[in-house]
Amino acid sequence: MRLVRYGKPGKEKPGLIDAEGRLRDLSAVVPDIGPEQLSPKGLARLAKLKPERLPAVRGKPRFGPPLTGTTKFVAIGLNYSDHAAETGSPVPKEPIVFHKALSAIVGPDDDVMLPKGSVKTDWEVELGIVIGTRARYVTKKRALAHVAGYLLVNDVSEREYQLERNGTWDKGKGCDTFGPIGPWILTADEVKNPQNLDMWLDVNGQKRQRGNTKTMIFDCATLVSYVSQFMTLNPGDLITTGTPPGVGLGMKPQQFLKPGDVITAGIEGLGTQTQRVVRFRA
Repeated sequence: MRLVRYGKPGKEKPGLIDAEGRLRDLSAVVPDIGPEQLSPKGLARLAKLKPERLPAVRGKPRFGPPLTGTTKFVAIGLNYSDHAAETGSPVPKEPIVFHKALSAIVGPDDDVMLPKGSVKTDWEVELGIVIGTRARYVTKKRALAHVAGYLLVNDVSEREYQLERNGTWDKGKGCDTFGPIGPWILTADEVKNPQNLDMWLDVNGQKRQRGNTKTMIFDCATLVSYVSQFMTLNPGDLITTGTPPGVGLGMKPQQFLKPGDVITAGIEGLGTQTQRVVRFRA
């Protein structure tokens, strides 16, 4: 299933995308797409529906973040061997874990807003994992059983904040609008192999990132298991798993986002995003 939330910010309704690519309304079935709906029981209930019997949504409404109720937005750094190489960084011996603020989450096509004083805001297309069952000290063998599905993430990053101003990476990763997710959650049963998905990102129509999840240093099962050793992952929580090469930080000369730029990104089976870069606004 491709589960979505659509409508104006703060007033999104639950929906799904049918086999023909049409948006169907789920409002009469569930109140929202959140932890309850992403549980095994909740997904089993949705899987029994006949999409063609659900109301079709007319027009082209905004897609919002495809889930609500997230308690953690965990991120993994330098998790692609080819990305580590382009930044001149050593391959990590263990996953690098940081957090993106929940307030960074926006819809897939919402504007990306440069924070005040930003000089090095960058792009990162990433595969996101959506937790469906509480995970605490889970083994790698059992880890993917705790996954409800996968989604597309742009891990927008202010590199000066992240790398040049001391402290943790979080302050360069959690700015408002720095977490576009969606357009949909593709349920895990429809992802044959999360370690073989093509991914791409362009800026102003120019090729920037091309990669595949097969070059991850730590695969999805390893990441879910690893993170669960340090914190409980609740249904609706997100893990964004790192980015392939082609970021602005790794270019020679380096290139970063400016107002008016347009970012387009996609992952095989997970849809596409388009964001316009805008100046800070209160």
